[in-house]
Amino acid sequence: METILSKEIQLGLDKVRLAGLKKLSRLRIKADGAQHEVLRMWKTGFALDAGQAPHLRGLVDIYDGTNHMFQCLIVASDEEAGEMRFEFKRATPVTDAAPLDFVRAENAPVALIGSDGY
Repeated sequence: METILSKEIQLGLDKVRLAGLKKLSRLRIKADGAQHEVLRMWKTGFALDAGQAPHLRGLVDIYDGTNHMFQCLIVASDEEAGEMRFEFKRATPVTDAAPLDFVRAENAPVALIGSDGY
């Protein structure tokens, strides 16, 4: 059986659902000096509140609290049920060290001691 709700009731339900998602999510994005709360995130994108979301495009940074997680290239995808959805073109995890351009052996020494002891 399919239930049909009036437009006003559906908007009210969407508003309550979005408020619940905002309370639960610690994720946020930074773009162009502005900060926006992420309602939910999946493997290929994320969603923001459509009422507060600008039509972002380009480079954004994704944070979990204060932890910088990803640097991403994004494009706006679609708007549905009060959410503005964005898709990743590229999502690069942020690391605290530069990537190596060679394979490091597991048993490699941490440092070398020279003949003069230094």
